[in-house]
Amino acid sequence: MDTTGVLDEALGRLHRSGPERLGRLTNHAPMAVEALAARGQARSVHRWLDLYAPRLEEFPAAVEPVTEAGWRTALGDPRRAADWIAHFGREIQEHPWRDVLAQWWPRLLPGMYGGSTHPVIRVGHAVRTLLAGDTTSPRLTELAHGLGYWAARHHTVTGLTPLPGGGSAAEALDAVKPLAVREGGFPARLDRVRGLPVWAATVPDPEEARRRLTELVRAATHRYATHGHGNETMLVHAATAPNAVLRTLPALPRDLWGQSLRAAWTASAAVTAMYAPDAPVPLAATCAVTAEEVAERALAHGDEHVIKLTDTALDFGDGTALAAALRAMELSEPLRR
Repeated sequence: MDTTGVLDEALGRLHRSGPERLGRLTNHAPMAVEALAARGQARSVHRWLDLYAPRLEEFPAAVEPVTEAGWRTALGDPRRAADWIAHFGREIQEHPWRDVLAQWWPRLLPGMYGGSTHPVIRVGHAVRTLLAGDTTSPRLTELAHGLGYWAARHHTVTGLTPLPGGGSAAEALDAVKPLAVREGGFPARLDRVRGLPVWAATVPDPEEARRRLTELVRAATHRYATHGHGNETMLVHAATAPNAVLRTLPALPRDLWGQSLRAAWTASAAVTAMYAPDAPVPLAATCAVTAEEVAERALAHGDEHVIKLTDTALDFGDGTALAAALRAMELSEPLRR
């Protein structure tokens, strides 16, 4: 983890910007700079951020304060993003951040599908910094921004028909049936998801939930190496969204781990249904490339989704995971000014 202060400086720059741009696209910079810092690339954080800066927009205007009595009416209203961020900023100033997270996690978890799962991913990056290093003001503020964005984009998925699954996470992902109509953006496709395979419906033991969540993230990362061409950007989230949940588990009460696994599986499986290709490609033969070299290549490529998938792949570091990161670099457009 970065200990030079560069990450805090970068987050300070970013907290003047809003969580989205053009009214619908996510600001990925806070997640990407955290991933770069966590992977030993702190020296390049500001240079990368300078390239990304033209995509940032001003922080949105406030509407009215979120209150304990009226928070439910503000949930899922993207116009209230500034109100939600301010609310969590106050909460984290007044209470330990773990207590705030434990209170709001079960409230927000059913709506992790809003914002194309980016809000929970941002929270996962923020929690990693807090668990690994000092609880500095910029890092606490970043958690407030992530939680506020999640609350503003909160969107639930209900009424899914349970379908036959598989014994392993990889088999269950293979059992996901692609949508018959794969057109439109994330919200339109999500509305067409009617059923998903059962895999993580009842896992009462917290340690088993963590084991299975780890298995899911690994399987989704590996799957990208052969299926990422279905949509090089959106299929990244089949791995990074559940990994955000996995990274957050140590900060949560253990009695929340089972429901966290179920929500993460639903998100990963839904993204798979929405963007899976008609057929996989063979797994490319990997050259003798090290994890450090893959991290360097992701930085040189610069695309925010490449950086984040590489960050997840490096959590495992096996050949197939690294091949998935390299595949993302091959499929995605590099970041250029």
